[in-house]
Order: sequence, then structure tokens, then C-alpha cells
Amino acid sequence: MADFDLAIIGGGINGTGLARDAAGRGVRVLLVESNDLGSGTSSASTKLIHGGLRYLEKGAFRLVRRALAEREVLLRMAPHLIRPMRFMLPPLAGLRSPLKLRLGLWLYDRLGARKLLPPARTVDLTHHVVGQPLQRQYQYGFEYSDCRVDDSRLVVLNALDAAERGAAIRPRTRLTWAERGEEWKLVLNSRGRRDVTSARVLVNAAGPWVREVAENVLRVPLARPVRLIKGSHIVVRRRFEHDTGYILQAADGRVVFALPFAQDFTLIGTTDQNFVGDLNAPAPDVDEIRYLLDVMNEYFRDRIAEDEIVWSFAGVRSLCDDGSGRPEDVTRDYELTFDRPAGLAPLLTVFGGKITTHRKLAEAAMAKIGPFFAARPPWTAGSTLPGGDFPPDGFYAVVADVLARWPFVSEPHARRLVRAYGTRLAHILGDAQSMDDLGPRFTGDLTGAEVRYMVEHEWAETAEDVLWRRSKLGLTATADARIAINGFIASLAAPAR
Repeated sequence: MADFDLAIIGGGINGTGLARDAAGRGVRVLLVESNDLGSGTSSASTKLIHGGLRYLEKGAFRLVRRALAEREVLLRMAPHLIRPMRFMLPPLAGLRSPLKLRLGLWLYDRLGARKLLPPARTVDLTHHVVGQPLQRQYQYGFEYSDCRVDDSRLVVLNALDAAERGAAIRPRTRLTWAERGEEWKLVLNSRGRRDVTSARVLVNAAGPWVREVAENVLRVPLARPVRLIKGSHIVVRRRFEHDTGYILQAADGRVVFALPFAQDFTLIGTTDQNFVGDLNAPAPDVDEIRYLLDVMNEYFRDRIAEDEIVWSFAGVRSLCDDGSGRPEDVTRDYELTFDRPAGLAPLLTVFGGKITTHRKLAEAAMAKIGPFFAARPPWTAGSTLPGGDFPPDGFYAVVADVLARWPFVSEPHARRLVRAYGTRLAHILGDAQSMDDLGPRFTGDLTGAEVRYMVEHEWAETAEDVLWRRSKLGLTATADARIAINGFIASLAAPAR
């Protein structure tokens, strides 16, 4: 008998979401990821749970409807990581007419089975806080609802829930060889240590590496062509003093988001470019940065210069190539191909997908492979992720409970902990009576107790894991803080004397 029912290659949102779904149905799951969880495209998104307003004009109604329906499912599933956000869309003369924008938002509201989120409305920007940072020519705009998300933490919590349901989650483990027979024989390498295991079904959810894995490791050509599309983002110091995001129409017809981010910053993105290069080091190029700055400076009074950028990053999507000419026109919908030659173990390959639709992708994958395991029925729609066991509107009640139970914690610290861990922050604060009880302070309010939790429960192994994927405290951390965190993590792994 095979060691596992299901082996998944790729520790991004699609891989971890599938691992969680399958493990919850009683399937024996192995997930391998060659780097840290969520270290590729899944931590380089625009951090939104949204339907994709711009896809309506491309006729992608099925994708938009499915994504909109998922907004509130995910909001209930992870109210600590996912929070409602209002977005302001100012009309730009010469592009989409105000009537077209109104009709698009009317349809957006009605496609998504909206219950928790407020509807779209027209706003007078001359007398509204959202209009204050904008140039005076923008006198009105259209406000609508979507949600924001901590993308890389969503990956980690899917993996954590999968592990708690019995899945074997193995980051920093590379699949080096796969031999296909009635079962898959898999050769793994983790820090130079070789391991051999087997699985009845294999899933290639390697994201932008999907073709490389198919050709070089599995030796099974892809059934569909892949198109790699890069999206880039920049982060600057906070440009507005409110919690509404902006969706800005660019002169070429695309849209750019400007979003409140990590308390003191603004996130700006994204671009769409065909990608050719090193998948391990995608980065914004000069033209992309200039493009994002030009769009921002078209709308905002306070111009942004390139030297004000405090962070930039890029992610690469592996989309199913539908023959579209422009990168932005390639479908963002996921596609699953299933390969089962006579007498050989099945292989499922994942193309595309969005963070918003990762749960539905997992259900669709299980519909194809579940019969091989007599898997239990779908279950995730009404579930919660670790720490998310409170109502969608209960965030501030949880913060109040934290402040009452641990009065030495400041309110900003409590809010950050609840946003990251929800009710599981009790595992970090424990019986502490003061901040000193939480160990060393590394940067801001990041303590040794929190880093220990990340290491022991969330697979963090380096300062980069801690500062950029388990949190976004890397935006303010110094080089000395990074050294101290790496030293602390090393001390946790050192044998007791």
C-alpha cells in the first residue's frame, strides 16, 4: 500500500488549500514545497479577496460570479485575516463613461450573493475624506465593497489546519524524481537528506514552476500551454489618512490599486507583463515602476518620487494560455487537467487560479480525485481557519478581550496580533504578566514568544520567513533586528546542555 493517498507539489495557496480540504475528508496527504510556504506568487499578490471588477468588461462573468460568492465564505472562514474594505473609483475623462461604471458596479453587487458587505454608491468627493488626497478635478466617485487579506498568512493557516487534520506538510523539501507505475514513487530531498515515499495520486500545484516540474521531474508533458504573467507592486509611506482603498483607471484602460497597507504604508499595484527570466527572483523593472508612479501621480495631489519607494515585489502567475494577445486579457480562471493512462497512477495539474477562488479550486480538484480514496463530502464552506472562530464583525470584540486579559499589551499590538492569529494569540501571550515575560523585543512589538510560536507551529526557519511572510514587519525592521531574529531561531534549535 502507498505511504500516502495524495501527494501535492507546491506550498502556495492552491496546494495548501487542497491539502486542507483533502485532509478534512480523511485522505492521507503529503505536501512538499521546495522553499518556505507561500514564498512564491502566493505572497506577491495585491492582498485582495475580490471578484475582479475589471473582468466584467471582458465577459468573464463565471469567474467574477464565483469569486464574488467566495468573498463572504472566506470572510466568515477567516475574519482575522480577511476584512471588508471600501474602494473608491474616480471616473477619468476619456475612458469608461460614468454610466458604464455605474452599470458595472450594479452588476457587481448582484452577481455575488452579497449579504455582509454594503452596496455600491456615488460619493461627492469634494466633501468627503476620501477625496481630500485627490486632485481637485475628481469631484465625485463610485464606492463599492471587496475585502483585503494577508495572503501569505492565509497560506500558512491552510497548511496549519491541514496538518492538524493529519496532513504531512514538508516545506524546504524538493521532489527530485518521480517514477510512475500503479503508484507514484517519489524521491525527496530535504537539506541534502534523501527520502523515498509513495502516493496513489499526485497533484502538480507548483504555480509558475508547473511546466518545469512536469517536464524535468514527472516527465509528463503538460496537456495545455502555460503563459507566465508578471505582476509588480511598490510600497510607499502612507499617502492618505483613512481606510478606503482606491481603484484607479490608467490611460491604457487597465486599473491600479492604491491600498492602505501594514498600518503606515500604501501598497500600489499591479502590472501585467509577459515573463521570461529567473522564476526564483522576479522583480519589478524600471518601466513597471514608472507606470505605477505615473498612474498615482495622475490622481493624487502629493506626487510620489521613485526614491520614496520603501519596498517593491513581483509575482508570476502560471495561466492557461488561451491565445490572448495582451497579458491582461489572459483568463485568470483556474483549469485542472487530469491524466490517468491505463494501469498508471493519476496525475492532476493545476493551472491559474486566484487567492479568492482557492477553496473552490480545491473542491473542484477533489471532485476529480476524491473517488480514488472514497473521500468524504465537501466540508470547507462552513468551516473556520485556525484562530477564526469569531463572527465576521467580531474583530474589535476579540481585541477588547485581549486588552482585558493582558492589560500590559498596547491596543495597536493587540490589533496586530488578532489580525495575524485571531483567538490563537493565547498560545503566544499565555500566562504572561508583562511584556518582559514575552522574551526579547526584536522590532516594533515583535517578541521572542511570537517568533517561537512561528517556529514551532508555522514552519518559520529564518528572519525572512518571520518578517515578510508570517508578518510584514520587514518594512520597519533593521539589519540588526534580522540578525537577532536569526540568532534567536538558531537558539531554539540548539540542543539543551
